Amino acid sequence: MAQTNGKEARSGLLLITPPAIFTILLLAAPLAAVLIYSFMTSENGAVSGPMTLANYTEVLTKPQYRAVMLRSLNISLLVTLTTVLLAYPVAYFVSFHVKPEHKSLWLFLITIPFWTSYIIRVSLWRTILGFEGVVDSSLMGLGIVSEPLNILANGAASMVITLSQAYAPFAVLPIFIALEKVDRALLEAGQDLGESRLMTFIRVTLPLTMPGVIAAVLIVFIPTVGDYVTPELIGGGKVPMIANMIESQMLKLNDKAMGSAIAVSAMLIVGLVSVVFVLLNRRFIGGRS
Repeated sequence: MAQTNGKEARSGLLLITPPAIFTILLLAAPLAAVLIYSFMTSENGAVSGPMTLANYTEVLTKPQYRAVMLRSLNISLLVTLTTVLLAYPVAYFVSFHVKPEHKSLWLFLITIPFWTSYIIRVSLWRTILGFEGVVDSSLMGLGIVSEPLNILANGAASMVITLSQAYAPFAVLPIFIALEKVDRALLEAGQDLGESRLMTFIRVTLPLTMPGVIAAVLIVFIPTVGDYVTPELIGGGKVPMIANMIESQMLKLNDKAMGSAIAVSAMLIVGLVSVVFVLLNRRFIGGRS
C-alpha cells in the first residue's frame, strides 16, 4: 500500500511540475523582480543598490502619489458599487423569472460583449459619450437639453460609465450562481408566514446571496483599480489612475525603482481591501452553515 501511495505521489508531482514551473516563470519571477526593484534606486535608467525605503517614503508622503491612489480607489469602488447594483437585478430576473430551458441562452447573451476587443468597446464609448455623440444627440433631439453635455469631458464620470459596462458580465455570473442556490421553499415559507415579497428578499434572499455579491465585488474591484486602457482612452490622460502613473514612471521617466514601489504599494492596498471582503464572505458562509 505504501509503495502504491509513493508511486501515486510521484505521478502527481510529475503532473503538476510543468504548470508549476510555468507559473513561477511567468508570475512569481516578475513579481519578485518588481519587489526587489522597489527597494533600490534608479539613476539614468539603471537600477542599483543599496536597499532603501526611500521610494516607499516618497509614495506615502508626496501629495501627487496619494491623490492618484485615492482617486483610483474611489473610482474603482464607485464602479464596483454601480456594477453590482446593475448586475443584481439582471441576475435576479434570469434566475427567478426566466424558464430553466432558456437560462443558458440568457447567460450566453450576457457574454456577447466579450466577443469584441476590450479596447474596441472602450473606444466606442468615446463616440457614445463624446461631444455631440449618441447621448448628446438623443437628449437634444428629445428636447431634454438645449446644448451638448459632452459627458466625456468629465473624465471620472465617463470612466465610471465605461468600466461599469465593461465589467457588468463579470458581476452577473457569480450573483446568478448564488441566486440559483437559494432554496425556493424558504422564500415560500417566508411569504406563508405573512412577509411581503420585499421583506422576504431583504431578510432571506439577499443574505443568502451575499457570498455571490462579495465575489462579484472582488471580481470587479481588483482589475478596475489597475485599469490602464480606460483612463488613457476615455479620460484622455487627464484623470490618471495608478496604472497610468506606473507606466509614466517606468517608461516615460525611466524610473523603474519608483514605478515598482508604486506598483507594490497599490498591490498591498488592493490586497488589504480584498482581505476585508474575503473575511466578510467567510462570515456570511459561516452564518449560513
